[in-house]
Amino acid sequence: MTGMLTRYERLIAAGELRSDPDQRRAAERLDRLQKDLEAESSGGLLSQLFRARKANPQGVYMWGGVGRGKSMLMDLFIETLGIDEKRRVHFHEFMLEVDRRIRERRESDPGDPTGKVARDIAQDVRCLAFDEMVVNNTADAAIMARLFTALIRDQGVTIVTTSNRPPRDLYKDGLNRSLFLPFIDLIEADLDVVSLNGPTDYRMDRLGDIATWHSPLGDDATAQVREAFFRLTDYKPEDAANVPSADLDLGGGRTLHVPKSLKGVGVFSFKRLCGENRGAADYLAIAHAYHTVIVVGIPAMSPDNRNEAIRFTKLVDALYENNVKLFATAAAEPENLYTAGDGAFEFERTVSRLKEMQSSDYMARGHGVA
Repeated sequence: MTGMLTRYERLIAAGELRSDPDQRRAAERLDRLQKDLEAESSGGLLSQLFRARKANPQGVYMWGGVGRGKSMLMDLFIETLGIDEKRRVHFHEFMLEVDRRIRERRESDPGDPTGKVARDIAQDVRCLAFDEMVVNNTADAAIMARLFTALIRDQGVTIVTTSNRPPRDLYKDGLNRSLFLPFIDLIEADLDVVSLNGPTDYRMDRLGDIATWHSPLGDDATAQVREAFFRLTDYKPEDAANVPSADLDLGGGRTLHVPKSLKGVGVFSFKRLCGENRGAADYLAIAHAYHTVIVVGIPAMSPDNRNEAIRFTKLVDALYENNVKLFATAAAEPENLYTAGDGAFEFERTVSRLKEMQSSDYMARGHGVA
């Protein structure tokens, strides 16, 4: 099987990838990990049974802004990794699986089942690869240190993961974050942290001529944001019915259901975001959790919709201040959304921000980077 680095170099030579120093450093690190895992796997059953923890190949935590090629490198790594005991899974799906396994264990086995769940997961896995590690759920945050300590140190599983944030920024400002800090310490101690946080956003190149604002409402507008979603997430359109959802932790025991949530892209309806009683803290949670937000069904608002207009202003402020990319389907262009009613004059600032958010300069900014 062709190795990681060789395959990466071939893609550059063929013009399918551009030469990028950060990407190459990450590819070289993943190539070394491949060789370590394959050498260990070829050592036979006895060497695997009696391997010391120190000999376990050190995993990799790749982080960087959207479009830096993290998922592409992960795909190449798993595809070219010459062992059978490998698994690649989206992080959100994995934590849902863990939650289910823990519930099942607790029904028949008293005490903390985390170690046994880790053992069950590790039965057929030597390398566990996650795409898009993001933590926005208090329950996940509370269990992750115990779970991953058991996987890495007790079961000898090598972890490879991607994230938009450095380890110290995971679950930033989250509820009871002190429970999560041991997980960050584990990552920094047991995984090699590799940055791909350069200025080039390759994923935005994939959008081609797709605009961010689509009006009027209708099938054409919906098709455009749907296409943007698939290009940004690398998800196959034919699998649209299986796009994962998520429950975003808003704090205080409150959650917001996100009907489509994948690789830092969240899809919401205007009615759910602005038709319900929400405050700035809710919108800030969304802006921290997603680098790209798609809002569908934005109506033209009248004086009777002043509350919705005020909430929409707060939403746009949170997205703008955190450099979140916004794609939208709307009944009208921004300047015609809310022209009369309480706060219509102040809404002009929102219009200005919406216009700026469509610019190439804004689209080039990194998520959350001032």
